[in-house]
Amino acid sequence: MVLAEKGALIGIDLGGTKVAVGRIVGSELEDVVQKFIPARSKNPQDIIDVIIEAINNLFNNNIIGIGIGIPGLVDRKKGIVNDVQNIPSWEEVHLKDILETYFQVPVFLDNDANCFALGESRFGQLTDEDDFVGLTLGTGMGGGIIKDGFLMSDAFGGSGEFGNIPYLDSIYEDYCSGKFFADKYGIKGEELTNAAKNGDPFALKVFSEFGHHLGNAIKTIKMAVDPQKVIIGGSVAQASEFFTTSMWKTILEFPFPKALHGFDVIFSNVKNIAVLGAASLYLDRTEQHNTHVTIIDD
Repeated sequence: MVLAEKGALIGIDLGGTKVAVGRIVGSELEDVVQKFIPARSKNPQDIIDVIIEAINNLFNNNIIGIGIGIPGLVDRKKGIVNDVQNIPSWEEVHLKDILETYFQVPVFLDNDANCFALGESRFGQLTDEDDFVGLTLGTGMGGGIIKDGFLMSDAFGGSGEFGNIPYLDSIYEDYCSGKFFADKYGIKGEELTNAAKNGDPFALKVFSEFGHHLGNAIKTIKMAVDPQKVIIGGSVAQASEFFTTSMWKTILEFPFPKALHGFDVIFSNVKNIAVLGAASLYLDRTEQHNTHVTIIDD
């Protein structure tokens, strides 16, 4: 398929209960549409219809590509969704083929954590960084690896899944996401954050423990891919003020101190980064294949 030399992009953030679709023109997110998806639908086409309807609200002749962030397993090359968190009917959906046939523009899919990292690389705080890891900390723990300015290629799309690395009696995700608060202490992250803001000693203690575990996860990431920076997003990141100190205390125990020179951990502050990141898939894939695309304002 021959790509246009200029135009706009569509970015899609698919969640368990709703889909957010945005149109990106130049470096700006021009408009965003949100649609709720049918709860517990057993028909995969129901969700596809909602996505198509949402895209149609923003689609025009200037659109040159579509990117979609999926909260689950994705075959990047074939554009097949194999499993989506909270959407049980999506076991094997050939979403790339479906949307390319309908809209007649290139469509790219990837895990939502990879899209987060790409969004920060293309539209966020790390546009000048070529090597970093993006972590999403919410109900789970996801990761995306940017190497030499692009999403790191891999064999089966499993790179960056740091949350599934064994840790203590379980895996990192159970200690470095909202699961830690819910499973270990029976409290929701939002409740814990509100308590910490009021100076509650118990809440502050739990966040301190969380920071220690997250620090260990970051040390593991540092060992594995040695990024220049780690950027953290997701709902848990909003409580960073309560776990940053203990996180850094643990990170600084890294066995190779010189490797920490210039290293930093920062927190995302870009609105709609998931939508921007999904649109960034188009830029990442086409530029990696030596297709030079310039996105300009209409």
